[in-house]
Amino acid sequence: MTAPLARSRTLRRSIAVPAGMAMATALAFLPNVTASAAGRAPQAAPAATSGPSLSYVVNVRPGAGSSGVQKEIAAAGGTVVIAYDKIGVIVAHSSNPDFAKTIRGARGVESAGATRTAPLPAQSTTDVGTPKALTAAQVKAAAGEATAGQDPLEPLQWDLPAIKADKAHEKSLGSRDVTVAVIDTGVDDTHPDIAPNFDRAASANCVSGKPDTTAGSWRPTAAESPHGTHVAGEIAGAKNGVGITGVAPGVKVSGIKVGNPDGFFYTEAVVCGFMFAAEHGVDVTNNSYYTDPWYFNCTDDPDQKALVKAVARASQYAEKKGAVNVAAAGNENYDLASDKITDPSSPNDTTPGGRVIDPSKCFDIPTQLPGVVTVAATGAKGLKSSFSNYGQGIIDIAAPGGDSTKYQMPAPPAVSGLILGPVPGGKWQYMAGTSMASPHVAGVAALIKSTHPHASADAVKALLYAQADATPCTDPYDIDGDGKVDAVCEGGRNKNGFYGHGIADALDAVTK
Repeated sequence: MTAPLARSRTLRRSIAVPAGMAMATALAFLPNVTASAAGRAPQAAPAATSGPSLSYVVNVRPGAGSSGVQKEIAAAGGTVVIAYDKIGVIVAHSSNPDFAKTIRGARGVESAGATRTAPLPAQSTTDVGTPKALTAAQVKAAAGEATAGQDPLEPLQWDLPAIKADKAHEKSLGSRDVTVAVIDTGVDDTHPDIAPNFDRAASANCVSGKPDTTAGSWRPTAAESPHGTHVAGEIAGAKNGVGITGVAPGVKVSGIKVGNPDGFFYTEAVVCGFMFAAEHGVDVTNNSYYTDPWYFNCTDDPDQKALVKAVARASQYAEKKGAVNVAAAGNENYDLASDKITDPSSPNDTTPGGRVIDPSKCFDIPTQLPGVVTVAATGAKGLKSSFSNYGQGIIDIAAPGGDSTKYQMPAPPAVSGLILGPVPGGKWQYMAGTSMASPHVAGVAALIKSTHPHASADAVKALLYAQADATPCTDPYDIDGDGKVDAVCEGGRNKNGFYGHGIADALDAVTK
């Protein structure tokens, strides 16, 4: 088998290849990683300022107020960007190389850590390739295949019938009272497939860690990734006679931009994204990324432990406020339930160094946090995508994310095994990865919420799993047909490491 698709350094769930690609993960259990307060005041000596300016999260007791700790941050050479007192997370900047060590000793501080290894702003890195948009001829050809009631490009969307979304749309398109937040690289709300369903009130730019609601702040620039726009269209592309159709074309979608201009998703931005979604009545969040710069954050490292705690608090706060958090499982063909994993890409904002991590102590966030729905990807033949991460007890559910046409080619009139979606500039292109699988599940969750408007986040998740089409292990899994097993699935028909509870079912979401 060929090597797993290289994951984008930032678009955790989305890798672009000549036709696009994507990624993500999630655990059912996370040990308590809250450190007890040391009860000591920081050293009185003047804070050094000779190091590079970095961003930090400082975790304190939720709801207790943080004015005292904010004074200690200043004394340690830090500047507070924002304090999320409801979850006890403070975002700060400092050029004191000993800032984290010093502030960890302050009274009331439970943990603290640098959110990056590159200075502010992050260094520029080589961007991933961008797939080509559909040509006018391709759009015209697809429209010629469309039947009554289909949007012009829907014949190319093999992924909709794969989860019975086409049949679901005959019953319901979803409720305008439901909003799905795309926490991602930004969303182009001017795209004709997205504009009719866009929720401006629930949109913002969270890159700094503090929400900016200036009109259009949530949009990607021309130089930034189209990933978030593609994801938004997969979820709620309008059924309006233009382009593609989303899984839930009647619900609203918002954009919460957390990817910076260099494509990094740092902890302070992710925390801000969840908090903004929580405070603006969002029903579902989609998270097709991993939190940079660490693919896995290890709780035996004081910096990384603080990042896990901060993002966990934010995601759990969003869930308590009613949001179902959905995330991609990742694109490295890793068995996330194994005893050890080699992580060659961390930290990805300076110089990555190969390391072997213990999955019981090291987590991909937010996808391996408690309560998060972890989504694996399937291809056009309904098999685990060649690149999709997997793992018994880790994967909750599966959905179409696409695969190489060498492995899983759809039936005509579809022409690509990847997933078609909108991109900025009123265009459409193919991408693939668990980044694309996650929004399919987010769309189904939105349909469930539309059918059961008073259901809690836990109730929506329970229905999502109960309604999934149970899918047994693919055994043996030899996706490239070379006679060698490419991944081993564990578990039974109703719950296993490849497909979790099964493949998401949009028709059941609107009828049961």
